Amino acid sequence: MVTDPITSEALVRASGVDLRIGRTQILSHVDMTVGRGEIVTLVGPNGAGKSSLVRVVLGLLAPSGGEVWRQPSLRIGYLPQTLNIDPVLPITVRRLLALAGTGSAAKVLAEVGAGELAERALQDLSGGEFQRVMLARALLREPDLLVLDEPLRGIDLGGQLALYDLISRLRRDRGIGVLMVSHDLHIVMAATDRVVCLNQHVCCSGAPEAVSRSPEYAALFGTAAARQLAVYAHQHDHTHDMHGHVVENSDALGGRP
Repeated sequence: MVTDPITSEALVRASGVDLRIGRTQILSHVDMTVGRGEIVTLVGPNGAGKSSLVRVVLGLLAPSGGEVWRQPSLRIGYLPQTLNIDPVLPITVRRLLALAGTGSAAKVLAEVGAGELAERALQDLSGGEFQRVMLARALLREPDLLVLDEPLRGIDLGGQLALYDLISRLRRDRGIGVLMVSHDLHIVMAATDRVVCLNQHVCCSGAPEAVSRSPEYAALFGTAAARQLAVYAHQHDHTHDMHGHVVENSDALGGRP
């Protein structure tokens, strides 16, 4: 199993977590830590227990065994996998954020690049716009930890790149930890610090480059996926706007305009 040392301040730690619902074993002896300032991504096949582990970390499910430690007074912002909006009762972005709690809706919308969406109805948003609004909602709590369950769901490739740029910037600017669940095995590996491959138990974990060479990863996803993963990991000199369009990053270009 590939592992790497955790050097950042721990925000949440799962130790030997088991989860059984009825006669079904969902999680078996899972260890995972998310530190401040790092992005940790859970990957695995359908039914691997990724969303269940997230719910255990959030305290929404009690583990059958093991324990979950959270930093005292830890504030968590959560972006769920789905949010059902009733089309019969249209609601604006501003109203949704007002219902979510305290904090400045205008400030967080601007921070995620969605300030112009405040008066739009949720039903009229594209997938990428909707996820930015949901990120803004999660940021209202001034979280120490962002938990994102399938944030790329229903978003095209350009929107996915834009959203990962945004998540990376939020991590950098706010110094927060990010725990993310994803089915995407290519883009996500270029945008995360540590990968945890889950299939009821932790198959392997570590830096993306190390995981891509792990026999456990190849056994779970196939050798072709492992090779693609190793090739895909990269650094790029630009960011993407809300619609996935390329925006040059002058800092990354050594200060060139």
